[in-house]
Amino acid sequence: MKSCKICKYGFIGGISTLIHLAVSYTIVYRYSENIYISNIFGFLSAFLFSYIMQSLFTFKHEIKLEKALKFFSVQFGALLLSILLVDIISLKNSYFEIVLVVIVLPLITYLLHQFWTFNKVRV
Repeated sequence: MKSCKICKYGFIGGISTLIHLAVSYTIVYRYSENIYISNIFGFLSAFLFSYIMQSLFTFKHEIKLEKALKFFSVQFGALLLSILLVDIISLKNSYFEIVLVVIVLPLITYLLHQFWTFNKVRV
């Protein structure tokens, strides 16, 4: 039975989200730092875990600086896009915003990683 790559991607993404939350929460409440500093450390911790696990487990690639930079570009771009979309859309129904950020953006990042970050064809 062939493994479900997008399932692995989602599972690792879920763990990465929990890492981000745990690191951010710990920094804010344990060290009384502001939310912006804590989110930077949370994002970077989650990014490091996610890049290593997505590379090795999901996409079966070696750890390389070039791929890490591409992975960072996609993830950071998605973070900025989610902030921008939630700010712009500001609908009365916030469920649409949540669906957009929690379901649509991860699908887009998965496709970008599949066809750009971890593409085996050199362009």
